[in-house]
Amino acid sequence: MLMLVFKILSGASPGYLRDLFALGPSTRLRHTNPLSKDLELNLTQDGIRLKFDPITQRLKIIEIYNLKLVRLKYCGLIFNSDDVFPSMEQIEHSFGATLPGLYSPSTDDYILYFRGVSFYFPVTKCQVEWEHSRASNVPTTSPPCAYLVTIYRGTTESSLELSPMPLKQYGREVYLEGASFLHNHSLTLQLYTEGISRWSEAKRESIKRTISLGDKAQVIATMLGAPNRIFFKSEDKMRIHSPSLDRHTAIRRSDYFFNYFTLGLDILFDAKCHKAKKFILHTNYPGHYNFNIYHRCEFLLNLPVDNCDDLDANTIQVTAYTKWDRISERLKVSPKPVVLNRASSINTKNLFGATLCYGYRDFIFEIMPNQHIASLTIYKGDYVY
Repeated sequence: MLMLVFKILSGASPGYLRDLFALGPSTRLRHTNPLSKDLELNLTQDGIRLKFDPITQRLKIIEIYNLKLVRLKYCGLIFNSDDVFPSMEQIEHSFGATLPGLYSPSTDDYILYFRGVSFYFPVTKCQVEWEHSRASNVPTTSPPCAYLVTIYRGTTESSLELSPMPLKQYGREVYLEGASFLHNHSLTLQLYTEGISRWSEAKRESIKRTISLGDKAQVIATMLGAPNRIFFKSEDKMRIHSPSLDRHTAIRRSDYFFNYFTLGLDILFDAKCHKAKKFILHTNYPGHYNFNIYHRCEFLLNLPVDNCDDLDANTIQVTAYTKWDRISERLKVSPKPVVLNRASSINTKNLFGATLCYGYRDFIFEIMPNQHIASLTIYKGDYVY
């Protein structure tokens, strides 16, 4: 059985929890509406459902829907196991006095709630005395047991709150708060990390950095720190379009990426001059091949509008949440997209399906079937082969 400690991991992402719970084939991820509904990670073998905020992608609610699969205790006192049943009396004995419970007529649930945790009991309306909705008012001949436990941060589920990510979870990594594109092929990055105050106490430290296409690899590393990973391109499918002399020369060296996972950013460097020639910004939407590898890059891009009837709206603002159908109706993009079907040499299957890449000026928009932007590539026209 799983021993679950009642502690909300503020800022925990699906990737962090994948390592914590060793998620396997029994895990189910629901992401029908990635921005309007919570992301749900269902641990079917543990009877636990994890709900993430769709925007911040941070853990919001833990639901325990099959209490037979878990053993629960509070302050060393077990209130759910093979021998101890989570009845109302047992819950009040373990957690102490609380406010009167709530009856939900739509679901016939009696909800006993404490700060940060709620217990759901199946009851009927006749079992609840409205004047004093207490556990003692429910007949004890066959006391109902909780069938659902929800854990959250806040007083109630309706008023749950997502606090700032604790400093101890920074792990001395640098995170991105926002990225703005400048017209000289530069990015201004608003970063934050764990700093140290004059009293040697941890604090959040904000940093502002500007990087540009054409910067040397040493300059980028100095500005952003060492990348999480360096990836060398093992193959270049566009090499066939290069002149024959360049094609043979390219075989002896390989372009390489600086991968900054916590920034949602990849930087491609030219193997010959070691200068940045592409920025790739990732949005980390579920249902994409690279989901759960990068943090979402909160970018802001202002583009001049090509198809405009309103003289006041001469630009369109593109963010990680702007859908492609809204962008394409305002810009003159390439009519025929390039189909991108990612597959590695080890795993030749891409269960997420292909995406479409549209070019516009010095930008490439990778679009998912649901019209969300999967990634945005920024380059200089001189580097298109």
